[in-house]
Amino acid sequence: MSGFAARSLRIKVSLCTMQDLALSFLVPTCGRQIERYGMKIVVIGGTGLIGTKLVNKLRQSGHEVVAASPSSGVNTITGEGLAEALVGAQIVVDLANSPSFEDKAVLEFFETSGRNLLAAEAASGVGHHVALSVVGSDRLPDSGYLRAKMAQENLIKASKIPYTIVRSTQFFEFLGGIAQSGTVGQTVRLSPALVQPIASDDVVAAMADVTVAAPVNGTVEIAGPERVSLAELVQRFLSANQDPRKVVADVHARYFGAELNDQSLTPGDNPRIGSTNFEAWLSRSKPQKSASQAG
Repeated sequence: MSGFAARSLRIKVSLCTMQDLALSFLVPTCGRQIERYGMKIVVIGGTGLIGTKLVNKLRQSGHEVVAASPSSGVNTITGEGLAEALVGAQIVVDLANSPSFEDKAVLEFFETSGRNLLAAEAASGVGHHVALSVVGSDRLPDSGYLRAKMAQENLIKASKIPYTIVRSTQFFEFLGGIAQSGTVGQTVRLSPALVQPIASDDVVAAMADVTVAAPVNGTVEIAGPERVSLAELVQRFLSANQDPRKVVADVHARYFGAELNDQSLTPGDNPRIGSTNFEAWLSRSKPQKSASQAG
């Protein structure tokens, strides 16, 4: 067993009943539960929406977790603090996001950050690279942001580090930003295309499971439980927040640079489905003051 595996795995063996044994010809690991524990995990972007929750969840599971960000002295663009943060790390989760969505800037961010991070991981012997990406990245080349996410994914695939890429649908928490992106005056022009948004808590649960599992050297998708028109959903969000803006469905309205169809931002076959629908998320979210009401 490799040093990585020896440090990362604990095997619990339980007795199988005769019935278990009779049924276990399809499951040769009958009676064996493999559990990863006590690993050092570095979360890049560990102070953001997903990062903060993921760091806490992994720590509660007994792992040593480093919440890495420029504010903590770890900068994937300059390389500052990377080598030190990764000493002894078995897993790195990349949640870093560009501060600018301008086409050139966002591409430079993900390419520079990705190269620096993967090089540091290779030097320190990291055994699993986990990255959060976006459902539809490979289908919307007109979007500068999604082109940049594809560049990030390609760097990961070209490296020799075992990896798992998690593509998520849009978060409910970003509906306000989507509304603002389509706002002119008191009108919001958005595509009527179907989306399948997910709550950040469900993203965190999926990311935590993927992080401590074996690398798949491929991509998994996660999504919310309901498909709904983007324009309709944003109107519901605005109405729930007493925002007077009206949403107009426009098939030519661009979503961060790209026109959408019903397949653009929805997952393929067999995604992991979160349990939280829009109404449940809204009911437990704090009242949100939307952009048009901000003073």
